[in-house]
Amino acid sequence: MRSEPAHRHVPAPRSGDGGPREIGSEFHWDPGLLTGGAPDRLPDRRELFATGCGALLALLRQLRPKGRLHVPSYFCTGVAEALAGCLPVTFYRHLPDGRGPRWETLRTRPGDVVLAQNLFGWDDPLPWNAWMRANPGIPVVEDHSHDPLGPWARNSMATYAVASLRKTLPLPDGGLLWSPAGLDLPRPEGPESPGAAQKLAAMLLKGGWLDGQPVPKESFRALQRQGEGTLLGSAGPVSTVTRAVLPLLDVPGIRAASSRNAHALRDALDGRTGNAVVLGLDWNVVSAPFRVQLVLGSSGERDLLAATLARNGIYAPVHWRQDRAGWWSGDEEAAALADRMITLPVDHRCSSVDVSRLAEVVTSQVSRESRTGHIIRA
Repeated sequence: MRSEPAHRHVPAPRSGDGGPREIGSEFHWDPGLLTGGAPDRLPDRRELFATGCGALLALLRQLRPKGRLHVPSYFCTGVAEALAGCLPVTFYRHLPDGRGPRWETLRTRPGDVVLAQNLFGWDDPLPWNAWMRANPGIPVVEDHSHDPLGPWARNSMATYAVASLRKTLPLPDGGLLWSPAGLDLPRPEGPESPGAAQKLAAMLLKGGWLDGQPVPKESFRALQRQGEGTLLGSAGPVSTVTRAVLPLLDVPGIRAASSRNAHALRDALDGRTGNAVVLGLDWNVVSAPFRVQLVLGSSGERDLLAATLARNGIYAPVHWRQDRAGWWSGDEEAAALADRMITLPVDHRCSSVDVSRLAEVVTSQVSRESRTGHIIRA
């Protein structure tokens, strides 16, 4: 694997309302990131869809597997439910606890397809590579959405690989699909999704708001929500904007800055979170962690921390809620962990001051509210 080069720090934006800098939330449009990019990191043979979910749907329709799709139990249930429209879905246990997939729960048979994931960007590819060598007749589709162009993705041994780009890159849409095995790929169908234009408009307006222009925050928030709803599961082509911008985007710089900030936040929280646990303490040197995950003692503590962060202009997502009364993995351990976990939103936009402020808000809240309970320790 190639080592990561050093890149400039990407400055964080100012707040548009005169308060502390906003941390997290949707990306804004930043032309300063168009530095020439790293087109050599993109797979030579690739297809670009509007969404990663749409790319997976198109792939399954092309493969027409006769068996089942095996999905990690700690995964986006909305995507898993959409994929269940193509073939039956069954779950194997894979939690963000540093132990990787529980192979005894992955029981495949001929005709099945396996969806693997680099969960939060710090999983180890070696166990998956060994499993694929031992099971050459089972197609494996790797999901690299949390580190789309990192070493594992670039050196993948999987049959197919996919990445939702807008989770880590400031793009309005984009689902990258490629085959490390060199197999044929499905092509997007139909027109571009209008959701991409809505998301781009939101990114442009947010950029103006951050620069102090008189842009109402709700104007771009509404467009962001509309765009996401319209894009949901689209298997159409990627937008013209994303197709043009992606080869020019400073992906290595974004990745390096995000990684530095994640490591800095983890270090700042070390020993200061009471009974709450920071996951990923054994990140390897080439990983670029997808933000920082914190496990609280209960769902109530998690929700209280999320509310406290939001009051301080820090917007922390939850990956991923599982509705036991609806469509879920059936893995109680995965669902219970999702009830108590929050993702702390450090990325390339954060400055060292932002990282320190985020750490202070978190540690202040958990020191008041953390209670003894059962916590998975990574």
